[in-house]
Amino acid sequence: MEHHPVVRVAAKILIPPILLFALYVQFHGDFGPGGGFQAGVIFGAAIILYGLVFGLKATQSVIPPQVASILTAVGVLLYAGVGVWSVMLGGNFLDYNALDSHDPVHGQHVGILIIELGVGITVAAVMIVLFYGFAGYLRDHD
Repeated sequence: MEHHPVVRVAAKILIPPILLFALYVQFHGDFGPGGGFQAGVIFGAAIILYGLVFGLKATQSVIPPQVASILTAVGVLLYAGVGVWSVMLGGNFLDYNALDSHDPVHGQHVGILIIELGVGITVAAVMIVLFYGFAGYLRDHD
């Protein structure tokens, strides 16, 4: 891999604000535009940018492929877990009002926050797994 110092320095400067913006989009999503999907795409794109600039091995040392694969399932389990949790509390599947019997608005807020977190984790992890697949990890480890 060729080392382009300008691109490497620019990436080191840009990646932290991109990740911070992903967190902003994630946690501001229930108050305005944005949410889990958009935040997951932004976070995944930052990691892919890191991989394109610094190489596949460096990226895999930051987020190992096994961790990315596990995170895809963790996000889905968070999403489904909220639904099961609301059913166990006597509501319908994904009925956020059941999550807090004293204050349904608080239940709505908690439910949406966890759902969006699950979506964000899943989307980012799937993008990273796809990047690893296209970058050759799967071909080298079959």
